[in-house]
Amino acid sequence: MECIDVCPKKAIKVIDSWMEYNAVIDSEKCIQCNACHSACQNNAEQVLTKPIYWKQGWAQDDCVRMRSSSGGVATAVERAFIKNGGIVCSCTFSFGKFEFDFAETEDEVCKFTGSKYVKSNPEGVYKKILEKLKLGRKVLFVGLPCQVSAVRHYTKNHQNLYTADLICHGTPSPQILDSFLSDYGIRLTEVQSIRFREKNNFKLEQNGKRFAVQITTDNYLMTFLNSTTYTENCYQCQYAKIERSGDITLGDSWGSELEKSTQDKGISLVLCQNEKGKELIDQADLTLVDVDLKKAIESNHQLYQPSQKPKQREVFFKELKKGYGFKKAVKRCYPKKYLKNIVKTVLYNMKFMGGGRTAIK
Repeated sequence: MECIDVCPKKAIKVIDSWMEYNAVIDSEKCIQCNACHSACQNNAEQVLTKPIYWKQGWAQDDCVRMRSSSGGVATAVERAFIKNGGIVCSCTFSFGKFEFDFAETEDEVCKFTGSKYVKSNPEGVYKKILEKLKLGRKVLFVGLPCQVSAVRHYTKNHQNLYTADLICHGTPSPQILDSFLSDYGIRLTEVQSIRFREKNNFKLEQNGKRFAVQITTDNYLMTFLNSTTYTENCYQCQYAKIERSGDITLGDSWGSELEKSTQDKGISLVLCQNEKGKELIDQADLTLVDVDLKKAIESNHQLYQPSQKPKQREVFFKELKKGYGFKKAVKRCYPKKYLKNIVKTVLYNMKFMGGGRTAIK
């Protein structure tokens, strides 16, 4: 959040709860300088741009494509940007923390790979980006539309700043993920790495031991896709529209008309808004093809409206607050889907029995 980075008295902190994610001012430290109000992008006119073209595609490097949640376009763009002398800033995960970091070599980009279905903390990163820009470095920032808007506002859309916004459903608090994992005796703070969508699996590593769960049996992803677990502000998102905050926009090419064998390998949706976006795309090793615009929009509702708050959300959080745990909360809110997931989990465990892999049940 920009306000945290500009506060001279460090009087602002983020309150992270299951249902909300807000900046709160410590009135005893505040000197009424109004810096936070001036810095907040929500108090400024939004600079959003319609795409000049739409494509779908994937990284030409098959290894990059297969390691990615969709088509690997983000990784290919990041690598090319670094190869041309730039720095990349995006979200990483390590031992319970979803934070932003920088990459200056192509190998370092690996830490950004994969979707992050949880809210990340941008505290301090906008200030660091501005410092690098002032030193004459080109910086590519890859993040959620609200974060891209914030960094553009904070840096006054510096000429050396390049941005890629991600099509976002909404984001849950890290506390939700911690609650999900605790049902399996896993603490988020002990997890070294996590992959929410490695093609067909949710994977994580804890103390050198690897765990996997098939996406179709994943209650965390199910509640995410049902829009149950997002923080409150996501349901009023002002960036859920065709006009975008980034130079390019990346997401999943849901509803693609391409062959299933191509879809199974992963396909990204790519929107280009301006000349900087064209530069990012042209210098990357990508295979891009035309996309059915109508299908792309219909299959990504975040391109025309925010996620809708489901009626089960209130009950779900009440169950969590009572201490019943993630599984029981899901069972209470989505009993039919919960039972289906149990059957799928049993079949999945039978498939991998003795295969050297631990499946989360």
